Amino acid sequence: MFGSFFGISRQLKVYVLIGESGTGKSFRAKLVAQKYGIDFIIDDGLLILNDRIIAGHSAKKEKTFMAAVKVALFDEKSHRDAVARKLQGEKSKKILILGTSEKMVNKIAARLQLPPPVKIIKIEDIASQEEIERAVRTRRIEGKHVIPVPSIEIKRNYPNIFYDAVRIFRRKPVASVLGITTPKVHEKSVVRPEYSKRGKVIISETALSQMVIHCVDEFNPNFRIKKIMVKDDGAGYRLVITIDVPFGTQLGGNIHSLQQYVIENIERYTGILIEEVNIIIDKIIQW
Repeated sequence: MFGSFFGISRQLKVYVLIGESGTGKSFRAKLVAQKYGIDFIIDDGLLILNDRIIAGHSAKKEKTFMAAVKVALFDEKSHRDAVARKLQGEKSKKILILGTSEKMVNKIAARLQLPPPVKIIKIEDIASQEEIERAVRTRRIEGKHVIPVPSIEIKRNYPNIFYDAVRIFRRKPVASVLGITTPKVHEKSVVRPEYSKRGKVIISETALSQMVIHCVDEFNPNFRIKKIMVKDDGAGYRLVITIDVPFGTQLGGNIHSLQQYVIENIERYTGILIEEVNIIIDKIIQW
């Protein structure tokens, strides 16, 4: 099905805005889009064009954090197909994707059959450390999220999660058709996601380690796990797996396939992002 989208989608230039959750990406998305002449924004499962939601559905309406992550990653085929179809009919040449890491935005781009990014912008490039810390505190304490569209769009599409509206005034005035200069106003919507009301779901190192053990055993029961290290860097998880393998194992192809197997299965069943899987071979076992 995606073959019909691919030629048109490749004409788009992809820009990305990266920052950890709650650092203010959605709040500043419109300013980034204006600076680079971008019409489309992809944010948490939504396709936004000129302050309107034109396709997709918001991760913010999901009842669990894991379900929200899957929506943001366009995990469901019907969801990504609907957005890809909408992109096919539009003429804009630039799109901005918001995400917590390069891996996340690359995954979104691939699932929507978009080309690799031409420019990567980090939240630290456009916001001060003080602004980022303030945004993070608001997210953690109050559970508030921003969707970069006017409140009327959210009230119409997602009234149950609407919380407030924020208006941003540009310093430079814009001339009106009557010759009167007026400030340019952007409105953003503040929402309280369903999963935020219930608390965040966190996967423990023990649970992740158990999943890794299961994946390795399914991949090759002759591989013996010696040690598993799990690191949560905010954007995703990094795994270090130390194993013993039987003599005669084709290390290059098998180990690379094991890395992919672990990543794909854990991401599929949990919705979390696995940033990296490093495998250390400790011993070659003689049977």
